[in-house]
Amino acid sequence: MKSLPMAFAAALLSGTAGAADTSVTIYRSDNDSLFSPGSQPIGEGHAIVHERRQLTLQKSGRQDMTLDGLPTMLDTEAVALDFGGAARVLGQRVISPGDVGLLGAHRGERVVVSGDNGAALAEGQLVAIDGESIGVRGANGRVTYLRNFARVEFPDSTGLPGSTLQVSLDVSSAGTKAATLTYPTSGLGWRAAYAALLDDAGSACKLHLDALASIANRSGRDYAGSTIKLIAGEPNLGSRADYAPRATMMKAAAAPAPAAPPEQSSLGDYRSYLIDGAIDLPDASVTQVPLYASHDLDCRRRWIAEFGGSWFPSRPNTDNGGGNFGATPIVSQLLFVAPENLPAGNVRVLTRDKDGQTELLGEVRGNDTPKGHDVTLNIGVAFGLRAEKERTAFSVDRAARTMNEGFRISFENTSETARTITVREHPNRWRVWDVDSSSQKPSRKTPDVLEFTVDVPAKGKATLDYLLRYSWTATDENG
Repeated sequence: MKSLPMAFAAALLSGTAGAADTSVTIYRSDNDSLFSPGSQPIGEGHAIVHERRQLTLQKSGRQDMTLDGLPTMLDTEAVALDFGGAARVLGQRVISPGDVGLLGAHRGERVVVSGDNGAALAEGQLVAIDGESIGVRGANGRVTYLRNFARVEFPDSTGLPGSTLQVSLDVSSAGTKAATLTYPTSGLGWRAAYAALLDDAGSACKLHLDALASIANRSGRDYAGSTIKLIAGEPNLGSRADYAPRATMMKAAAAPAPAAPPEQSSLGDYRSYLIDGAIDLPDASVTQVPLYASHDLDCRRRWIAEFGGSWFPSRPNTDNGGGNFGATPIVSQLLFVAPENLPAGNVRVLTRDKDGQTELLGEVRGNDTPKGHDVTLNIGVAFGLRAEKERTAFSVDRAARTMNEGFRISFENTSETARTITVREHPNRWRVWDVDSSSQKPSRKTPDVLEFTVDVPAKGKATLDYLLRYSWTATDENG
């Protein structure tokens, strides 16, 4: 006895649906599971599919039709079939494979079951699937359960994997009619993928930026030769329960990329990217296409040593504790101005080593950034830089309602290149404060942020000393 999937795949199948002219609108998704290796359909991502089909209506009046090969992950409540007046949909049903695999999408269809010798064992309507057994209701209304069979054939179906749409139609006239099938589906998503090649060996910082769109298809069906539109932004898409049926027929072939970047335009509050040419999106694959032409940009490097966080107590904090700070990681940043509207996605920052090889400096998630706005990427923690903070003074004058607190930050640079480190401090003993004295002038001062820039020579050290003065009123003491 053959297993059910093998018996199903061996069948000679034909159907009433003609070839589809398909366009797919895919919304951005940051879900890593879509882009991870695997062949199982998953309920993440969102796309709207428009299929323009030529369908044969056999007769006028009432007629039933089956359209299969739909994605496993399609939204069963939002499927629409439009004949433009040639036929009216009286009712429809979507059947998904579920946990019984490919045969599950064909429950309710006419089936012919044959044995090893080719003789028919049963013919009728497929009504049940249970492990290696199937149930067929014959013309007499009786159900026959079969286990030892070799072939399963659906004469009215193309037999493609995925979900099946069964529709009842009121047909005005027979013939081949143009129809549009529209449905949302999960299992499709895209995100931007950027490669930023950094050259900051000299005095200037230069950057070569390549922008690609990574398109993941884990929907449970292939989309071949389709028109693809990508939507950037964050529309509300509702919530759907996780659904991960067993996958039985998956592909992971690469698809050809278009020759030119997509055409960009606005769509309401979002951005759309119409990809040039027809694209193949095999199931269980990730396809990359150009999002923009490459750009050579000026950039800037920054190293951040940050202490504390932005918060304030309900009343002045005059407690003498909190004097132990120690070392803090120094974050390496890359900054540049967006040359285009940059959708959110992963940015891989690269550089060339002394041996000419391209190596990874860091991979960061970039947010949606309009053209002309600043992009700031935290690409990692600097290995050769160190900053350590210690408190050097503390005093409280309760009569004058003032408090002084002094600090020293010691820097060490073990690398072969001089660095300018930005010290970011958050004075948070009280809302009213000022710098009473400092070994160098602050570079930035806001109600909750104090910054200094400190030059640290290659293989050298430096220090920063500063004194903060807090003040408050009698009312402030009551919180």
